[in-house]
Amino acid sequence: MSLQSLPMMMTWSRVLLIPVFLICYYAPIEDARFWAGLAFMIAAITDWFDGFLARKLNVSSKLGAFLDPVADKLIVAAALIVVAVEYQNIWVTLSAIVIMMREVSISALREWMAENNAREVVAVSNLGKVKTASQLAALTWLLYGGELWGVDWGTLGFPMLYFAAILTIITWYQYGRAALPVILDTSSEDAKDSH
Repeated sequence: MSLQSLPMMMTWSRVLLIPVFLICYYAPIEDARFWAGLAFMIAAITDWFDGFLARKLNVSSKLGAFLDPVADKLIVAAALIVVAVEYQNIWVTLSAIVIMMREVSISALREWMAENNAREVVAVSNLGKVKTASQLAALTWLLYGGELWGVDWGTLGFPMLYFAAILTIITWYQYGRAALPVILDTSSEDAKDSH
């Protein structure tokens, strides 16, 4: 494996870690949830590291740019479903629904904006990065749900998930507002073309 192929391998590994963390989570073994949380945390680290490496090595590709957010959304959706089912808490479930709705709609928006040569309008913001980091931390902690180094990570996971959900709503609004002029401009052009 060459150094140039490492970012793509890391992206694929994130997809492969989905069944790994799910099997770990439900396995009838000691410390199953610890191993599930660890597998998810490794996936979360590759989320940051593969993009960084691709830029550093100058090996960005269209396939990698497409697969990276898909891999992110798949593993986050799987983890959100697991914690929503596990905790049976209305606020956890609402947070999971809001996060998944935003992820799907913003992905669709970015795809549409790219087709209209305006993808940079909805490029990932700094607040979006904070949202992603907080949601990945929350999910890691909730998947583990236990105590380590004297810290109850499961308890910390709840406020972190709610914080991520609030940032989800804020960034959802920000991206939508940024895209609106392009949407309106395209709609008016479509209306002219139809006449």
